[in-house]
Amino acid sequence: MPLLSHFAELRRRIAISAAAVVVAGIAGFALSDVVIEAAAAPLTHIQGPSLTGLNFTRLGEAFDLRFKIAMTLGIVLSAPVWLYQVWAFLVPGLTSRERRIGIVFVGTAVPLFLAGAWFGWIVVPQIVTLLAGFAPVGSSTMLTASQYFDFLLKLIVGVGISFVSPLGIIALNAVGVLSARSIIRGWRVALVVIIIFSATVTPPSDMMSMALIALPLCLLYIGAAAWAWMHDRRAARRALSAG
Repeated sequence: MPLLSHFAELRRRIAISAAAVVVAGIAGFALSDVVIEAAAAPLTHIQGPSLTGLNFTRLGEAFDLRFKIAMTLGIVLSAPVWLYQVWAFLVPGLTSRERRIGIVFVGTAVPLFLAGAWFGWIVVPQIVTLLAGFAPVGSSTMLTASQYFDFLLKLIVGVGISFVSPLGIIALNAVGVLSARSIIRGWRVALVVIIIFSATVTPPSDMMSMALIALPLCLLYIGAAAWAWMHDRRAARRALSAG
């Protein structure tokens, strides 16, 4: 396909993806009340210094919050559409083996992302309880809605994406770009990256929350390294028998 045809194809698929995000975002705006209620629910079960609930400090803050929720839900709900568009654009340039790997990658990425988002949702009450517990006795912790939802969305989406990251290591190993030996030798770099990421998606100076996020990511990295090691052993045995 000529270069200009590639650009035309890319523009068409971006337009389809953007339209899907907008349509799903409209549905997300309609669901924003449900999302706000569900997200504020962990606050009602926290013991210790009293929380004043979610507070809106600006006149347009409630609308801004609903718009942010709508866009987030739009991206998530339309994921099958834009993932397919990305896949359809890339497939002509892939070999049949790489296409099969890609199908497995996409099929595994969705449940892993949902598992990561669920894990992030589970640890939210523990993180809020821990941080609110530092307030002096008799005081109240006031949470602005924007700050709380920024923290919540960053944590849930960030952890969801991080749960998918080991698949990238597995995919690079499957196509022969990254060996298991390189993955195992790079554990120090991976540990630093995991710690930095965990510190980014959790509140500052909250070591316990950071550890809650970092531990499963370390386990996922070990699992990806183990898979790559077994894959390289099988590939070496096949090459030996073929030779």
